[in-house]
Amino acid sequence: SLTMNGGEIGLGTILLLSLLPVAGNLIGVALAEWKKPPDWLTGGALHAAAGIGTAVATVELIPRGQERIEIWMLAAAILAGGIVAIGLARLTRYAKAKLANKPVRATTWGAFAAVGIDLLSDGLMTGSGGAVSANLGLLLALSQVLGNLPGGFAVAAGFRSANVDRGERLRAMALYPFLPVIGALIGFLLLKDAGDMLIGVTLAVFGGLLLTATVEDIVPEADERGAPRRISSPSFAAGFALLLLMSAYLGG
Repeated sequence: SLTMNGGEIGLGTILLLSLLPVAGNLIGVALAEWKKPPDWLTGGALHAAAGIGTAVATVELIPRGQERIEIWMLAAAILAGGIVAIGLARLTRYAKAKLANKPVRATTWGAFAAVGIDLLSDGLMTGSGGAVSANLGLLLALSQVLGNLPGGFAVAAGFRSANVDRGERLRAMALYPFLPVIGALIGFLLLKDAGDMLIGVTLAVFGGLLLTATVEDIVPEADERGAPRRISSPSFAAGFALLLLMSAYLGG
């Protein structure tokens, strides 16, 4: 069952919503198969994604957590989220390093693994948010679409430059949709019918994770593209404002 005024949401709907982050990857894949976008456009899109991620944490996740738990617990959970972000970054580096020991197409498969880990965590966040509120699940899923576009592009472009057969690279990409669905299933089942304390702590941990990942990962990657300040700054603000408007008009 699903009521889009912030009420309950069914597991089936959450699993469908968890496929939205994959849409960003698929758009990136399609771009790589077609034509490379200019760096200023990719940099602007990444800055917009950083603005969206910051807004998700500060407008949705942390305030919802604050409604449910004491402020000291909220602060500790946000800090824990930052530590989880370090763990995810190390896991990603480990996957890349392990695959780098393989003789064939090391960096390509390393990037492939990194995007897969990201999709799994996207699904976990969407499923957990959907267990709290229908609209929170929808917002979290939508917010990840833009941020995942560069990852899909990078992996597909890497496959092409490594001369991986199109059939092989498309079969590899076909694994991606399963990862956020698995994450969403775990997140939804963990928080469905959970008490306020567990929900509040989880949302605050995700808020800290998202803030840390945005500042430490997305913004530096966006700056590497060399987008001029007249594009990057308005893009960041536009991403934040877009999520703010979505939050207000979706309600709940």
